[in-house]
Amino acid sequence: MAMQAADIERMIKEALPDATVEIRDLAGDGDHYAATVVSSAFKGKTRVQQHQLVYAALKGNMGGVLHALALTTSAPQD
Repeated sequence: MAMQAADIERMIKEALPDATVEIRDLAGDGDHYAATVVSSAFKGKTRVQQHQLVYAALKGNMGGVLHALALTTSAPQD
């Protein structure tokens, strides 16, 4: 069973409440998404650490229900 874009967005926003999240379904199959996430929680963190925060927000669904997620993360520009 595929994961819905709205569920991905909700889970990320629950973990990173200030996040701006944009989700795109890349293949139209509900399994391959791209996400752009901007959050102040990313300030001072490496790209890997930023992605780890997003993966943690998805609570183990990455690689299972959610097959592929291309991530673009950044902290807001002041």
